[in-house]
Amino acid sequence: LSLMLCCRAQIFVLGGSQKLKRNMRPTFLLSLLVTIPMAYSIGCQSFPNVEPGVPWTLAQQRSDLFSDVKYDLTFKIPASKEERIEGELILSFRTRDESQPLILDFDQPPDSVLSVQARNKNLDYQVTNGHLTILDAAERAGENAVTIKFVAGNNALHRADEYIYTLFVPDRAATAFPCFNQPNIKARYRLTLDVPATWQVVANGPLQTRDINGDRAICRFAETKPISTYLFAFAAGAFQVETAERSGRVMRMFHRETDAQKIERNRDAIFDLHESALKWLEDYTGIGYPFDKFDFVLIPSFQFGGMEHPGCIFYRASTLLLDQTATQTQKLGQASLIAHETAHMWFGNLVTMNWFDDVWTKEVFANFMAAKIVNPRFPEINHDLRFFLSHYPAAYDVDRSEGANPIHQQLDNLNDAASLYGAIIYQKAPIVMRQLEQLLGEQAFRDGLREYLNRFQFGNATWDQLIEILDARSPEDLKAWSHGWIEEAGRPKITPYLALNADGTINSLTIRQSDPAGRGRLWNQRFELVVSSRGKIHTFPVHLRDEAVTIERAAGLPKPTFILTDGRGLGYGLFELDPLSRDYLLANLPSIQDPLMRGVAWMMLWDAMLEQQVRPQQLITLAIKALPLESTELNAQRMTESLTTAYWRFITSTEQKQLAPTLEGLLWKQMEKASTTSLKSTYFRAFISVARTPEGLMILERVWRQAPEAQVRGLPFSEQDYMTMALELAVRDVPGAAEILQEQLNRIKDPERKARFEFVMPALSSDPETREAFFRRLADPAQRRREPWVLEAISYLHHPLRAVASEKFIRPSLDMLQEIQRTGDIFFVKNWLDATLNGHNSEAAAAIVRQFLADHPDYPPRLKGKILQSADGLFRATKLLRAPF
Repeated sequence: LSLMLCCRAQIFVLGGSQKLKRNMRPTFLLSLLVTIPMAYSIGCQSFPNVEPGVPWTLAQQRSDLFSDVKYDLTFKIPASKEERIEGELILSFRTRDESQPLILDFDQPPDSVLSVQARNKNLDYQVTNGHLTILDAAERAGENAVTIKFVAGNNALHRADEYIYTLFVPDRAATAFPCFNQPNIKARYRLTLDVPATWQVVANGPLQTRDINGDRAICRFAETKPISTYLFAFAAGAFQVETAERSGRVMRMFHRETDAQKIERNRDAIFDLHESALKWLEDYTGIGYPFDKFDFVLIPSFQFGGMEHPGCIFYRASTLLLDQTATQTQKLGQASLIAHETAHMWFGNLVTMNWFDDVWTKEVFANFMAAKIVNPRFPEINHDLRFFLSHYPAAYDVDRSEGANPIHQQLDNLNDAASLYGAIIYQKAPIVMRQLEQLLGEQAFRDGLREYLNRFQFGNATWDQLIEILDARSPEDLKAWSHGWIEEAGRPKITPYLALNADGTINSLTIRQSDPAGRGRLWNQRFELVVSSRGKIHTFPVHLRDEAVTIERAAGLPKPTFILTDGRGLGYGLFELDPLSRDYLLANLPSIQDPLMRGVAWMMLWDAMLEQQVRPQQLITLAIKALPLESTELNAQRMTESLTTAYWRFITSTEQKQLAPTLEGLLWKQMEKASTTSLKSTYFRAFISVARTPEGLMILERVWRQAPEAQVRGLPFSEQDYMTMALELAVRDVPGAAEILQEQLNRIKDPERKARFEFVMPALSSDPETREAFFRRLADPAQRRREPWVLEAISYLHHPLRAVASEKFIRPSLDMLQEIQRTGDIFFVKNWLDATLNGHNSEAAAAIVRQFLADHPDYPPRLKGKILQSADGLFRATKLLRAPF
């Protein structure tokens, strides 16, 4: 019996199949003891061999076994970031089986565990493969507690000279303290921080007491509501605190910004945006704000735009503290980011995915709700156009690539969770969710979400459970719909087929869909077809779920001047243009009166270019013609982004030099006549991007030097703007570039911005050896800790003007990728690849990427997918540059 119990404990932690456990026989159990290595056995428990990370099987077993988990955590944080952080954890839990060992996740060296005790005695434990396994931790089936003293790891405790903040998403909590590092074991947290007495502190729960003891402060926080490990957070340091009250709700903003005017300019808007988002969500969900308080922290060079910790949202400071020159897109981005993170309080925090394979559910609802929330606050904005431009281009960039991935991706081990994130989750999923809302109707959709939130509040749920709730409210087969859109990668190709009568009228108009992957898949979706005939616009609703649908009402219309298969930007796919429509739009795009339709048509032409049906030069010519006539700022911003991308990537260097004077003149003239500061800023940034003639660079340097004759009326510049100008001048090797960089460094007043600029400077050096030495330093993970700094430097290192010289960095950048995934945060891998590859368009660069993939046939599939996604523009550029057309 003793031997069999030991075997039972061993099998529990193998991460093996449920089938194996059900089919156990005594003879097999005896043989298992011989074949499975164990460190040693004590009583009925033994130390298992647990694979690294958190396997799904282990996560399932633990969520079945443990409940009512509570963490009472203490961290002693020294003033110096070089000193270690010691911690203590009192872990309380209930277990259904006290005979099982307690397996916690703690990805640190064994000597990081100082002691483990329960019931006033030391317990036997083992630290291997990122796990702390404790024997005899449970005294009984029911409530138990164990006390662990440890040294915290620094991987997710981001430490600067005067502050520290945590970032545990998706699987980094285990690098800081022992825990159940999985989303479906929610717990209550009590936190004590021992910090320098001058520091401010903030965490998920309210601060209860702050006791000063000499130069130290002991800060105790109230117990939180049940939250997942990745949502536990705190920050401490030399922060300033702004407090506001809105509708009886007190909010606090922690920040380190030294520009008082910037704080004054943004402060009220930031608080107002949070309050309006909270009120909207309370009304939409029918559930009041579910947590005990509402604070947020603005962190310099934060890795993400924001992170939704309940009670203490973290933001990248620059995304909320806008400059005077902020564009309309940046203002919308500020509002959307705030609404996104606030929506997470319900979608993700109140109800959390059961496992990280459904991480997209929290992100899609946050993005989807954010779009609904910001609309009323910006009545002057065309929100359908904003939604289209914010989501479709980024989603299409991934879905047209060889590395396209489905929205839902299988996840066998939590240590691979970071690779799930990307544009498909953040941009495609909201488009798909809008389609779902259209199928259900807004009221049924909202009622289903309310049921979902109420049924699973403070717990976990899967996408399938939500679909089951929604399916009961719809005549559609939502499970089949979900499979096509959620479980499958890619997009359909949708093509109009037009037949005319002898008199030129339409005989038939048929819309067909096909699967570019050749697998015969069909997508169920609704969109609106637009036919322009004799100056009139005709719109027809389309429900395409079979291979083809005929638009009966179009019969008899005069011969079209153009057809937009998805004229209102509601569908999703490669919407092809027939040749006549393509030629008409290339010549007459500005004549389309509707801004959304113009934006959709531009996107279709961009797709056509990437499919080698339109020459890049044609699209550039159209942009030069259309920009002076474009009255909608969102379209102008998108068009300038496309223009600069096409300029640097899809035409030859000779063509670039020939075109530069025309583009510089156009963009400067558009900036001067623009009616708003944000539109002026859009054109000025585009001017900076393409400037390369002696005349253009002379103008840019005069603006940077703040010469009186070079002032731009109606466009004030911030410290960040001047930093950008200096960097852009340096990468162009203007005379005195090194002196410009040094002078700009001396000008910078904000210490965080100064440190960032100094970090980036070597990547701009005109000396190749200095640039190479900078790149070699990045092999050290410690040099990559400030990820936004690294990405800015890498993008300049691989600027198109330095592309030939920087090709030698591509292969080592790819060689580092697996380590970057292991040490970096969730977006760093893809952003690293983009920064490395986006400046290149040569056959040689493309060959380096292809050779790397050929040399690694068994490369991790998701990382391979990220490479193919980032390399798609490079691969297409090489084809476009040699295409015969």
